Amino acid sequence: MKLLLDACVIYPTVMREMLLGVARAGGFTPLWSARILEEWARAARKIGPDGEAQARAEITMLGVAFPKAVIAPHPGLEARLWLPDANDIHVLAAAVAGNADGIITMNAKDFPRGILAEEGLSRNDPDVFLLGHWQADPARVADVGQAVLAQARRLSGADWTMRALMKKARLPRLGKALSEVDPVD
Repeated sequence: MKLLLDACVIYPTVMREMLLGVARAGGFTPLWSARILEEWARAARKIGPDGEAQARAEITMLGVAFPKAVIAPHPGLEARLWLPDANDIHVLAAAVAGNADGIITMNAKDFPRGILAEEGLSRNDPDVFLLGHWQADPARVADVGQAVLAQARRLSGADWTMRALMKKARLPRLGKALSEVDPVD
């Protein structure tokens, strides 16, 4: 299954790491466009002067890990598409050009299911999507979650619990499911 990741699910670090961890473990094939990655880099400026540089370094590493993930839609494709927010048409165009099965986004209102269905695409909420993967293969998602939790603890110096970390990352259902498996976290 090929899924295009919208910038709003790539920029939050924990959400990105959960999604890409599941992708690395064989759960799906991620796609994005250069413009989506650029949105991430620009948004990372919010975290401080090094935010953008760090995002660009991570973007380079993503290119190595997922060399076929970058989709470049032809310009005419965007002209024939419509979404409630014209600034999101490039996301839809990349999904269509990449023959994606769907788009993972937090932005439900600007990606109406009916419009996406006309292009053969689904809209996937990251929490629901990851919870579905956990239900299908709990060990795979739990392993990714444990790695993300360990990294968050190491980088922040805080003693995160799984549930609190996933809730902060806007993945509350996944956090609850992962916490029920290992209540210590």
